[in-house]
Amino acid sequence: MHSSEFLERPAFQDFLRRIEAGFGARWEALLSVRAERLAAPHPARQAIRAGQWQVAPLPAPLQKRYVEITGPADPKMIINALNSRADGFMADLEDAFTPHPAKLLTAYEALYNAVRGQLRYATEGKTYEQDPTSPTFLHVRPRGLHLVEKRLLSRPFSGAFLDAAVYLFYNAEALLERGRFPALYLAKLEHADEARLWQEFLTFCEGYLGLPLGTIRVTVLIETLGAALQTEEILYELRDRITALNAGRWDYLFSIVKHLLRTRGPLLPERHLLTMKEPFLEAYALEIVRSAHKRGALAIGGMSAFIPSRKAPTLNEKALQAVKADKELEIERGFDGAWVAHPDLVPVIQETFANAFQGAPNQLYRIPKEVSVEQITAFPSLGDRTLSSEALYRLIEVALLYLESWLQGQGAAAIHHLMEDAATAEIARTQLFQWLKTTPPPRTEDGREVSVFLYESFIRQAQKAHSHLSSQAVRLLQDLLYAPDLIPFFTSYAYERYLA
Repeated sequence: MHSSEFLERPAFQDFLRRIEAGFGARWEALLSVRAERLAAPHPARQAIRAGQWQVAPLPAPLQKRYVEITGPADPKMIINALNSRADGFMADLEDAFTPHPAKLLTAYEALYNAVRGQLRYATEGKTYEQDPTSPTFLHVRPRGLHLVEKRLLSRPFSGAFLDAAVYLFYNAEALLERGRFPALYLAKLEHADEARLWQEFLTFCEGYLGLPLGTIRVTVLIETLGAALQTEEILYELRDRITALNAGRWDYLFSIVKHLLRTRGPLLPERHLLTMKEPFLEAYALEIVRSAHKRGALAIGGMSAFIPSRKAPTLNEKALQAVKADKELEIERGFDGAWVAHPDLVPVIQETFANAFQGAPNQLYRIPKEVSVEQITAFPSLGDRTLSSEALYRLIEVALLYLESWLQGQGAAAIHHLMEDAATAEIARTQLFQWLKTTPPPRTEDGREVSVFLYESFIRQAQKAHSHLSSQAVRLLQDLLYAPDLIPFFTSYAYERYLA
């Protein structure tokens, strides 16, 4: 099927009309109350957590998830990832993707062909072909609920629901015929009520498409403070179809900075100091594992974003040791698997988990002790410490490089041997914004106050170091840093103002 046909078929248009009639108003209402809820435990927390319930049994293909590779849903990435023989591949239409209309249609077509084992991609004299015998299980991450699609249809529509609708309408039956089933990653949930909306939406899709109830399985990313405080409540709402919780730690830090800005909370130290050994991040990780395992779901750890280079063997060896140490820490905390961004990391992570589990598919039996809300929200403070000038420059440099990539249609960018996605720019610009808006402002180690003047000097330095940076990328970062109030998501803002 050609990409232009996906949205035009009358039967699909009827599907969208029914989705809009049944869920459009509720979607808008839930988004409208996000800011008011801040980050508080669910009202029914005690009753849900005291209940004796379990999620639906894990399907056989999703009981072992040692390593999942993630990347944008473009043809070349899909082929390389599915051929990697990782346990799973998450084809991303969200943080590692840019919602250019042409790219979305190409992604829909590529997923259609991948489901059928027939994806091919030719470029610059080289052809990539999908190995239909690879065991790698396909997951798809639709856009978050906050993203609105305004270009592909004649009226605004939820980007999340459109992505899911296209994938399910055209591929669910073909997946079942091949002995698989549709599996989605749900992103950026901030409240269990949003999980309930997804549950009811997916149940409607199953009914409309004639699928048995519970056919569509989901993994939920815990990447906001609200979700971290409602892990069991989210599992409960999706108990008929959820298979795992995933620790989306970079977006989680972005969410925390937003929360601290709303509540006039403390300034966090620089991003590179916020490792998973920090007590508040350890509490977050343990809560994900505890909740998931207690209720019969898996817990998938964070991203190994390192990009190996055949030209830098010394760097590779050092980085791979750090990656293994990070995964060993996650195993110790009870996680059942982890993410990678590059196929060359798949064997390393698979071996690490296989050795630790001694042939077992997971470690569901490990249930950490419950952590308190106070432990999850015990955020470190910059206090009287100074900021590193080098760290400030790196935040601005990486944000600019990523924004340039995003504007050019590449939602995943290799920067300084790391695969960066939208969470990179979000953490960078929110930390920079918070430091700039604080009175009195923090200082650098050489005595300079954080100011627009200081930021502009770093922007000019980055422009000199990277001549390809466009004035558009610079202007977008300036919009994000100097706005009177924090812009909630750069992706929504840039989509409105900068994407043609």
